[in-house]
Amino acid sequence: MLLDFFPSRRLTLYLARLFALRIIAVLAMLVLVLLMLDMLGKTGNILAVEGNGDAEVWKYASLRAPQLVARFLPYSVLLATIITLAGMNQNSEVIAMKAAGLSAHQILAPLLLSGLVVSGISFVFNERVVTRANATLSAWENVDYAQIPDETASRGNVYFNDGRDVLMAGSASGAGEGTVFTDVTFYERDDNGMIVRQINADRATFANPGWRLQNASAFAVASAQSQEQGEITIAPGVTLGQVELGRVNPDAETLSQLSRSIAALQSSGRRTSELEAKWWHKISGPLSAVLMPLLGAVAGFGLARSGNLFIRAIIGMALGFAYFVVDNAALAMGSFGGYPPLLAAWAPFFLFMLVGETVLIRTEE
Repeated sequence: MLLDFFPSRRLTLYLARLFALRIIAVLAMLVLVLLMLDMLGKTGNILAVEGNGDAEVWKYASLRAPQLVARFLPYSVLLATIITLAGMNQNSEVIAMKAAGLSAHQILAPLLLSGLVVSGISFVFNERVVTRANATLSAWENVDYAQIPDETASRGNVYFNDGRDVLMAGSASGAGEGTVFTDVTFYERDDNGMIVRQINADRATFANPGWRLQNASAFAVASAQSQEQGEITIAPGVTLGQVELGRVNPDAETLSQLSRSIAALQSSGRRTSELEAKWWHKISGPLSAVLMPLLGAVAGFGLARSGNLFIRAIIGMALGFAYFVVDNAALAMGSFGGYPPLLAAWAPFFLFMLVGETVLIRTEE
């Protein structure tokens, strides 16, 4: 019987249904509260743009809600685990199941199976909904909640360094050698970092090398005089690789799209450690929902009348939140090459899986 993780179909369905309802309730509560708090700070910025009204506020809410769902779904699974097991412990249901011969792992098996289902739903939701919401909201924020450019490949407010000099543009559209900058400003600086000349143009195209400005005008700081430049080429150090690297937003790309972006950047000799870590985390991140029942399980075992139930719930919550802290720290380490991308994405998951198993075995089994 100990090797049969689902000895009772009725009990399995009961625990899975109880757990699923609490996940939905906790997630809805977190998302609604956090969305209201977020909109308190953003509504003024949205309505400050001429022509924006209630429709734009609801549009922001519809784009922000999927982000909150994706971010706080693992937290919801953790809290639902603690609430479910602590309640069952307090009502002596855990004692009854253990008296019937079930081990701690058998009691947790329906919760782990539910967590696996939640992980699959989370992965599909992230790929189909969250990436699109991230892309749209990012483009909207780049234009300060004004009208989003029709071209989906466009970006707003971009800048690139060419040694000491800086190239800025109001928007960048197109791809490859067809990339076009609009509302361009180029700052030439001296060795001390002071601006010596500012060049403005309506449009810039790739000149290989550099960027060709049309109808450019230059302002010399020393003489405080402006002069028409016509067509000139600037910023030879700003390559298409820099432009493409700045274009990649891993949170707004699906797994397959991010794979193509990584391959394109690697072929041009660009460093892609951060993007590779994000690629792996698109898989390991949703799987954290499987880990949460194991980390929060400490809240469900032990005698409720011993007075340690609250302490056990705190320990389970601390283990869960510690996982998210270590996970974010590992991703940050992977971003600048401190960890290999694969290790940065998966090490926290397996580390805390071992920690959870150790705590469960030493306290119950």
